[in-house]
Formats: sequence, structure tokens, C-alpha cells
Amino acid sequence: MKKLISITMLLFSLSSYCQRIYYINPETGNDENKGTASTQAWKSFKRLETLGPGTTVEVLAGGAFDQSMVIKAHGTQQSPVKIRFAPGNYHFYSDHIEKRQLHISNTNDRPYEPKAIALLFDSCRYVQVEGTGAKVILHGKMIETFVNHCDHINISGLSFDYNRPTVSELQITNVGEGYADALIHPDSKYSISDSIITWIGDGWQYQPDGYWQVLNPLIDDLSRMNMPMEALRFVQLKDRAVRIYFKKEAGFKKGLVYQNRDVTRDCAAFFMQYSKNIQLDNIRLYFMHGMGVVSQYCENIRMNRVVVKPDAQSGRTCAAWADILHFAGCSGKIEVANAYLSAANDDAINVHGIHLQITDIQHGNKIKVQFAHGQTFGFDAFAANDSIAFIGRESLLEIQDNQVQAVEKINDKEFLLTLSGPISSDVKPGDAVENVSATPEVWIHHTTINRIPTRGILTTTRRKILIENNRFENTRMSGIFINDDASGWFESGMVKDLTIRKNEFHHCGEPVISVHPENTVSGNTAVHSNIKVSGNTFWLHDNRLLEAKSTSNIKITGNIVYNASSIDSVLKFVDCSGVSVSGNRLQRK
Repeated sequence: MKKLISITMLLFSLSSYCQRIYYINPETGNDENKGTASTQAWKSFKRLETLGPGTTVEVLAGGAFDQSMVIKAHGTQQSPVKIRFAPGNYHFYSDHIEKRQLHISNTNDRPYEPKAIALLFDSCRYVQVEGTGAKVILHGKMIETFVNHCDHINISGLSFDYNRPTVSELQITNVGEGYADALIHPDSKYSISDSIITWIGDGWQYQPDGYWQVLNPLIDDLSRMNMPMEALRFVQLKDRAVRIYFKKEAGFKKGLVYQNRDVTRDCAAFFMQYSKNIQLDNIRLYFMHGMGVVSQYCENIRMNRVVVKPDAQSGRTCAAWADILHFAGCSGKIEVANAYLSAANDDAINVHGIHLQITDIQHGNKIKVQFAHGQTFGFDAFAANDSIAFIGRESLLEIQDNQVQAVEKINDKEFLLTLSGPISSDVKPGDAVENVSATPEVWIHHTTINRIPTRGILTTTRRKILIENNRFENTRMSGIFINDDASGWFESGMVKDLTIRKNEFHHCGEPVISVHPENTVSGNTAVHSNIKVSGNTFWLHDNRLLEAKSTSNIKITGNIVYNASSIDSVLKFVDCSGVSVSGNRLQRK
């Protein structure tokens, strides 16, 4: 009987532990409270320690926070840790917030400058974050959410915005002889001194250079432009109204919106690294500073109902400082579903691996490699047991496969790899190494992409790619771009199974689909292969639907094409083989 009572008490104790609830209220709470009742809530996140299975954190109201929400949680599949945000505005200030030195792909202009972080999930597993109606507002440049070495993280319902976006905006109200009148957006704080405008933000300021974007809001046409800043003079007229004088035509037109930003790549909005089984659901991103949502060496990512566009009440036109969704060196499966991706300063979706350059081939089975692009380095590109491929720099073809036995990190840019097999004599310094284990399947579907100044989707992975039931509108460059290079951005790799079907392409830059590996020599073997384009609808304006280079086995079938004189006239193939074109229909408006 005593043993039975002891077991019962133990089970009751475990049950109580698993159901533990902590409360946070920035308005009425006190960090000296116990935090275990709504009337005894903490004021901030700093009392949170490692959270066990079944623990719930209830954030009862919005408010101001000068420290990060740092979560260390060890839930289980049966008893996940839950964090719930009540509806409201949650203001995070960068001055005293958690900062970490991070290396982020395509972003490392300031690699050793610590980056501020609002929401941080560190070495967590089985965590569910729910925040319908909750808006996180950032004051100062920072990473909105950082997911580091985590497993099974689900974030849903939250929205994110900046108090002062790092992209400044003005709209031209009148153009006269030698001048233009502009109204500066109320969120774009500024000063004018000696006829020079300076953008002023939360902890930053910037005198604009020539890199600008221009939007025609009537037709959603967004493009980059070079602004002759050295020839412009700014004069204050009245509140937010300025006159811009110029001696030579600067390109101003009445009604157009002009956007400007500091092009220094110093941050990302969401940053997820070395994590797996991550889901973002019903997330709204009204503004993102930096490289957008970056997933770096992660496995199995699902993004469902992610909306990227300015808050309708803000009157702003820019939501993303650069790319929107960026995936580098990921594995498993990437799914982007039911998303709305718009109002960016660069590509909507970019999925790629990373070519590291061979600098030295040592005797036996050792090879030295380095990150070769100045904005991409510092992270762990290889692990023991990874499968790799040696890639010819000029041909972009696979020379030999091998396997990593051990990795020695020499510095932030160089590694010494010990391999399980010998290295072919055909492999030379200057060639590249691709981590084949860090290549994902990709499924992008039921997503709208518009107001993009560059490309809609870039994807280069040797695993299966399916792009279906999407709508592409007004991408200034190609709607879909298939690249691969080992000499520029060093973004790998070869495509072996790509299906593009049942999509609508409305007035994209052309060619609408571009297959353009950057090989400088061509042989009997193509870089890319097995590309199927079927059942899509294209609205053309410049008579170029698809251009492909160094690609084999291309099938273009059952598509509807508007504004073309013939199917053959809108297709171009260079060094391609196995091309099949059939069942496509021409339509007029």
C-alpha cells in the first residue's frame, strides 16, 4: 500500500510539473513575483530558465522590453513547451538587448559586429509559439527571431514590423523645370543640412548614395535605378514636404514612390541555423531589415501562410530590405505554401548550396578549401560523414564524389577536409567542393509573388524541385531563375529534376524562365537536366518565354502563351539536348 501511495504521489508530482504555467505582464508585473499566477506575473522574460516538458508561458499583454526573450526549452512530442502571446504590440529596443556575433550567408559585410536579437530560441526542442493578434515592433536594427540548434519549433500567428524601417520612402507630388517636389513618408525620419538629406533611424543614420528603387503604384512596377545624388539639392518646404533641385534630369516622375537604403549587409530578419523540423505558420512580416528570412544549414522547413507586405495602415511600399526567403546549405525538404511575398529590394525566394573553392590538395586524402565570396563565410559548411562532390570551376560538372571523414576549421574562411577516399588527379586548385548532404528537396506552391525588382524564385539543388500553382506578378527580372556558379556568388548546384507546372506568369521580366548556369566551357554533358514546364499560363510583353543553356532533357508541353507570334520564337536553347516542345497554345488578349 505504501508503495502504491508513493507511486501515486510521484505521478501527481510529475503531472503538476508538466502543467507548470508562468505568467508575464509588462504592464503590471514585477520580476520579484513568483510568476506562477496571473496576479503574480513577472514583468520581463529574464526570470525564465530552462523550460521542461508541458510548461506554458503566458504573455498577458503587450508592452515595452529592453531585453530579449531568450528561450531554452526541452519539450517532448507528447508534452511540448508552449509560449502564448496575447494580442497587442510588443516593442523591443536594441540598446540593452541580447547580442551575438553571427555569420549569415550572403550577409557578412560586418561579420564581427554583434547582432541584436528580439526572440531567441537556443538549443530548444518541441516548442510551440502562438501569437495571433500579437505584433512585435523593433526599435533599432535587430534579428526579429533567431532559431539556433533547435528541433521541432513551430511559430504561428505573430506579426513583425519596424518602428522606423531601414528603407526610406518619398513620393513625388510635382515636377517642374529643374526641380521636383516630394512628400517624405512619416515613418522616414530625416534632416536636411547644407542641401544634403540624411535619413535618421533608431540608432543609425545614413546619407543616401545612388542606389534607389522606384515604384509605380498604379501598375505595381518596381525597379532599381541609379540616382545622381551628387547633383541633387534638398530644401525643406514644410512638414515632410521637400523640394529637390537638379541641373540634369534625375528621373523623377509625379506619383512615383522612391525607396532608398544603406546597402551594407549587416543583419537578417529571421535567422535559423543548424536546426531541423521548423514550421512558420500564419506569420506576417510588415518590414524586415537585412537578408529577410535566412535558413542556413537547416533540415526540413515548412513555411505556410507567410505574408510579406507593408501593413495596409502604414502607407509604406517596402517590406523587405533585400531577399524575402533565403535558404543556404539546407537539407531534407523545404516547403513554401500559401504565401504572399512582395515589396522587396531583391529576390523573393532563393534556394542554393555553397561552393567552397579548393586552394590546396595535399598528399593522400586531404584537401584545403575556402569560402570564396566576401559576404558568405564563418559558419560550419561540413561535418563528418557528409557526402561531397568535386565540381569543375569552368564546366560546373561533377569530377568525383567523396565523403568527409574529418573537418578541421583553420579560420573563419578555411577548412582542412580529411576524406574517406583518394582524390582524383583531375581535381585541381580553383575547382569547387559542394556538400551534397546539404541539398534539399523543394516544393513551392499556391504562393503569390509580386512587386519584386529582381527574380521571383531562384533554386539550384540536385534534389527534386516542384514549383506549382503559383502566381508571379511584375517581377522585374525572370520569374524563375536556375543558375549555378563557382566563380561569382559561388551558389551551387546542378538541377536534376525540376517541374514547373500550373503557374501563372503575369508580365514578368524576360525570359520568364531562365536556365543559365555560369559554365565557361561546354562538353558532351549538360550542367542541368530533366526540366519539365507544363500547364502554365504566360502573359508576355517582350516575346521571350524561356531561355536555357547547357541543359539536357527539357520538356515544354501544354502551356498557354499570350502575346507571342509563335512558340518557337519565344524559346531559345544554347548547348542543349533532348528538347521536346508540344501541345502549347497561343492566345491573344
